[in-house]
Amino acid sequence: MVLWALVLGALLVATVGCLCLVGLFRQRKPQEPPLDKGSIPWLGHAMAFRKNMLEFLKCMRAKHGDVFTVQLGGQYFTFVMDPLSFGPILKDAQRKLDFVEYAEKLVLKVFGYRSMQGDHRMIHSASTKYLMGDGLEDLNKTMLDSLSLVLQGLTGQSLDANCWREDGLFHFCYNVLFKAGYLSLFGYTKNQEQDLLQAEELFVQFRKFDRLFPRFVYSLLGPQEWLEVGRLQRLFHKTLSVNHNLEKNGISNWISHMLQFLREQGTAPAMQDKFNFMMLWASQGNTGPTSFWALLFLLKHPEAMRAVREEAAQVLGEAKLKARQSFDFEISALHHTPVLDSVMEETLRLGAAPTLLRVVHGDHMLKMASGQEYLLRGGDIVALFPYLSVHMDPDIHPEPTAFKYNRFLNPNGSRKVDFYKAGKKIHHYTMPWGSGVSICPGRFLAISEMKLFVLLMVTYFDLELVDPDIPVPPVDPQRWGFGTTQPSYEVRFRYRLHPTE
Repeated sequence: MVLWALVLGALLVATVGCLCLVGLFRQRKPQEPPLDKGSIPWLGHAMAFRKNMLEFLKCMRAKHGDVFTVQLGGQYFTFVMDPLSFGPILKDAQRKLDFVEYAEKLVLKVFGYRSMQGDHRMIHSASTKYLMGDGLEDLNKTMLDSLSLVLQGLTGQSLDANCWREDGLFHFCYNVLFKAGYLSLFGYTKNQEQDLLQAEELFVQFRKFDRLFPRFVYSLLGPQEWLEVGRLQRLFHKTLSVNHNLEKNGISNWISHMLQFLREQGTAPAMQDKFNFMMLWASQGNTGPTSFWALLFLLKHPEAMRAVREEAAQVLGEAKLKARQSFDFEISALHHTPVLDSVMEETLRLGAAPTLLRVVHGDHMLKMASGQEYLLRGGDIVALFPYLSVHMDPDIHPEPTAFKYNRFLNPNGSRKVDFYKAGKKIHHYTMPWGSGVSICPGRFLAISEMKLFVLLMVTYFDLELVDPDIPVPPVDPQRWGFGTTQPSYEVRFRYRLHPTE
């Protein structure tokens, strides 16, 4: 027993020594960005970063300027905070900055899916074919039917127009969008009542995984939480099994096309199941939270709600809800809603906070808009955090923390696309979907889903906050860097169908 303790002690000392050396040996080279390794060997600033990424980056920028390298858990990240200098990173003509390598490691860890060569191009190709143009129109019609089913139930107009219902706004939006999106993409069986029950239970499990997700990515889970993540992964792999797909009708062409590609490449069915889990997360992890922020902002800003409802009345005409039928809604209306488009763009500016990452292959010189050049070291990761460097920049967006529903509208009602920083027109004035090779391939579907949901809610329902004076919740600090943010507490609201004659 004593000998075993000595062996363990020696291993611990050796391990700690190696970790210390990793932190101690790295020094800033000529032309490299300012280096801040933190006070803890190997870990560096990992704890402060994971506690509140936004506040950490604010402090680092105040200390070091627009470019700096920090140590986070043994890995070095160079953050570039000047949006005028994003171009060379996002375009990367020399192919020295690789998005795919980091993404493949992440999806293997989180979803268990081992990417194959060509997967990234395949997903973008399928998304271009089925999530744009006629393909998107078809999917929007399916989504409308699914939203009708989820909101009204199997019997059609099951909600009592004379009775208010109460719910948490975040839960309501996330629940409805998840269930409708899941059914639209992965199809129905012959028993729609059972489909709705399964979608509800799947949402419960999805939220359990969602709550663990940020700390899972950072490997900060406790022993029981690791077991729970494993259970949830297996549950989703089983539920989304390609064998179960054979029992369903109406699986989206988007999903079917990608699975066909995997089969042709010889991908094992078990790996296809994991791919389905990844695509469910990619398609449904942000639409519900974004819709929450959109409806909350509309409820907190009556002038914005009036403008959206007036526009909806113009493009939809007199909305009528017929019993046992889908909502009376023309899908083409989604193309004629500049006010709602501005509302959604403003919501994404305030609510979307992704991190864009690129692995540096070989030493690489980055030229900033100022003309200054920085040497990026091979093996490091270049990171952009547009929420802080773009969305919250008062030069680009005056009063950046305020919700302005018409921020992205010109006086003539057309979309505003001209924004400036330091007197220069800026191309990347919002980046909720990422950019370059890492831009979200499903962004057109996502925005259509959210617009459709918001239009249905403001057109067919009366909505009000239980407490009109409740402030807009601050963001849960764990969610910075992971797509759309989530609120730190729930907001209660009431809703009912408009009374019909």
